[in-house]
Amino acid sequence: MTISVNANDLVSVSLGGAIAHPGFAGLPAEPYRLAADGKPFLLPTWGGIVYNVSVGDSAFGWAADCIHPGVSIKGGDDLKNRGLNVYACLGNTAVVMTGRAQGAKGVVTGKSGRFSEQLIIHFPKSVRADMAVGDQILIRSLGTGMAVDGHPEVALKGLGPNLFEALPKKVVDGRLEIGVVAKVPAHLIGAGLGLTSEGGSLHMQSTDRAALKEAGLDQLRLGDLVAFENTDSRYNHGYLRGAISIGVVGQTDGPRAGYGPGVTIIMTAPKGELGCFIAPGTNLKSLLSLED
Repeated sequence: MTISVNANDLVSVSLGGAIAHPGFAGLPAEPYRLAADGKPFLLPTWGGIVYNVSVGDSAFGWAADCIHPGVSIKGGDDLKNRGLNVYACLGNTAVVMTGRAQGAKGVVTGKSGRFSEQLIIHFPKSVRADMAVGDQILIRSLGTGMAVDGHPEVALKGLGPNLFEALPKKVVDGRLEIGVVAKVPAHLIGAGLGLTSEGGSLHMQSTDRAALKEAGLDQLRLGDLVAFENTDSRYNHGYLRGAISIGVVGQTDGPRAGYGPGVTIIMTAPKGELGCFIAPGTNLKSLLSLED
């Protein structure tokens, strides 16, 4: 059975941003953050060009705090950055417009949530080696307004049509089901609850490693598809029995409580119209044929 979307109705527009410099908040005066056990730490975090962490790598184990794999970009001011974060869709093409890597192409793979609001883009490592903070990146946005034919209750969020086409999927008893690597039980959902689902990310909790392993989440990789159980992300993220949200692991975990791997939600439905099935290896690296 063919599962189609309103591809001919979609409008493709340009979005722009520059490679963001890693930064620290102005206060407190010291740069340290607190781990879940109360110990201060100082580790690399979001922003910049990450040369050695990519989609397909482990989401755990790095000496880092919610690192973005590949390249992170931001818009020129808050309004522009908001448009960039909302309208960019996973799977969209990114083009380097300035600098030594001018003309190189990448793929949007994630969105960062509150406090950073950056767009995460995969470029091959050879391209990253030629990039610099401040390089201008153009996104060919396509996907906002997309809907699944025959499934009006399924809301799509920041999902490009090329990625939707590549997803493992089927219809069972009228319900759209998407292949995922694992399911995240509602009690393991962390930072992001209550915030908007238009852009940003929703984190899973990773402080309790035994619970993580029990749920089959301890081997997740960046780019894996996962399903959040009993989670409604139509407008903002919250608990709703029977709802489901499906997303892509976009950021690594970190030492802080509530900030395990960050996930960019790409679809959601409130009352059983959307489901999932376990499909090992469902990852953006293979779905979109991303180069190392």
